[in-house]
Amino acid sequence: MTASPTPSLTSSPEWKSLQKHFDAIKNVHLRQMFADDPQRGRTMTVEGSGLYLDYSKNRVTAETISLLIRLAESVDLQDRIEAMFTGEKINLTEGRAVLHTALRAPAGSTVMVDGVNVVPEVHAVLDKMSAFCDRVRSGDWKGHTGKRIRNIVNVGIGGSDLGPVMAYESLRHFTQRDMTFRFVSNVDATDFAEATVDLDPAETLFIIASKTFTTIETMTNADTARTWLIEGMGGDKSAIPKHFVALSTNAEKVSAFGIDTANMFEFWDWVGGRYSMESAIGLSTMLAIGPQAYREMLGGFHEMDVHFRTTSLDKNLPVLMGMLSVWYSNFFECETTAVLPYEQYLKRFPAYLQQLTMESNGKFVTTDGGEVDYETGMIYWGEPGTNGQHSFYQLIHQGTRLIPCDFIAFGKSLNPIGPHQDILIANVLAQSEALAFGKTADEVRAEGTEEWLVPHRTFKGNRPSNTILADAMSPRMLGRLVALYEHNVFVQSVVWNIDAFDQWGVELGKVLAKNIIPELSTSASAELNHDSSTNELIRRYRSMK
Repeated sequence: MTASPTPSLTSSPEWKSLQKHFDAIKNVHLRQMFADDPQRGRTMTVEGSGLYLDYSKNRVTAETISLLIRLAESVDLQDRIEAMFTGEKINLTEGRAVLHTALRAPAGSTVMVDGVNVVPEVHAVLDKMSAFCDRVRSGDWKGHTGKRIRNIVNVGIGGSDLGPVMAYESLRHFTQRDMTFRFVSNVDATDFAEATVDLDPAETLFIIASKTFTTIETMTNADTARTWLIEGMGGDKSAIPKHFVALSTNAEKVSAFGIDTANMFEFWDWVGGRYSMESAIGLSTMLAIGPQAYREMLGGFHEMDVHFRTTSLDKNLPVLMGMLSVWYSNFFECETTAVLPYEQYLKRFPAYLQQLTMESNGKFVTTDGGEVDYETGMIYWGEPGTNGQHSFYQLIHQGTRLIPCDFIAFGKSLNPIGPHQDILIANVLAQSEALAFGKTADEVRAEGTEEWLVPHRTFKGNRPSNTILADAMSPRMLGRLVALYEHNVFVQSVVWNIDAFDQWGVELGKVLAKNIIPELSTSASAELNHDSSTNELIRRYRSMK
């Protein structure tokens, strides 16, 4: 069923008002904005769920924020938020509800999908996960030879890998250190080989994460893992049930693989892959940090959910960040956003956000089937500070592209050693200050710099950034941060009138790859019917085998 076409976003009165306002302030420097409003560093801040957002170093005024909120209201953002939380099928192209928020709803809550309260099902799976993790972590669950399980290998791809990897690295401080955790995602054999090279099969448990148990990359790696285990057990196939568990909904294929379906942990079609890290997909995370800490993480997610659902739009962290992204994408024509965590434990957070943001909003078709006439889906990227400062910050400071930045920092280090934390925080504050205000040619000259060198040491500034401050990294804090960006992405999609919860763009390449695989055999005789480039590359690959 095709929805009725909606008027173009860019023809709306709210958009036109923003365009007129943008034309008036687009060349105003942040130095001038701070001079005109000396209190903006205090007033352009919001706080919620343990996060403090300073957005004063953005190229906005109070009027900008007011106009952006008016645009959000014009697309019924509050109603769309409520539709998501109440289980409406807002994933239109797949006819599904979008209820990652139900995964962290407290026991006793009610979230209805097709007339069924899904919260009891969610907590039943959580309880099953908890019981299993307690057995493995305590040593009660033994491998086939009676040895304790000490190695966990998560086998998945996309959301079944990026979320667990990011969560493990982010919460490594809280993990059980006598256990080893590895993650295999790439179908490149090197990924599996390096993940298992130093592991004892008798002490290794594989988690196979695939909803359908048909994902080609995951199942290829799973088959290799099964072969590796059986060979390590002297050919004993009966070892499989003690060394494999499944995160899936396909009991038939799980059983055919050799996994006991009693050790299959389910999730639901209203959980998208990139939103699934707190579902059964998080089993490796729970094994690493324990059930109690895992539930604390879910509590952090829920706190941000409540903030997003109940806080007025102008004080709402995900809404403000989402609308600022719209501002930079559609009016300043920025193409990328840098996410810069000044916390080593968050080193994989930018990579996780790449899938969350770009798989969600990388769309050119509106929910009613029309083609957008505005940009959608900025590119997200980044590295932890201070490493990035000695790498790509040069381009952010003095390059020709405008790159909005999100700085993330914490008041306390989980590893307080000497002056490290003060130096780290001094750097994050200095970077946002330098980006905003730069250094004028006159200031450079005043330092005694030779005239020929002045242009090279001048910084234009006027480079926007958000600064997110929080107390310390923890499971609860990670939940808050991930939910902040989940909802930020959703806000953008509502404004752009696109479906943030499907991902048809990943399908075409998969289909073509399945067609090409049998053609790569050196004995293949079928005529090649691709374009001339692909045909020649296939022939060249055959000759290289």
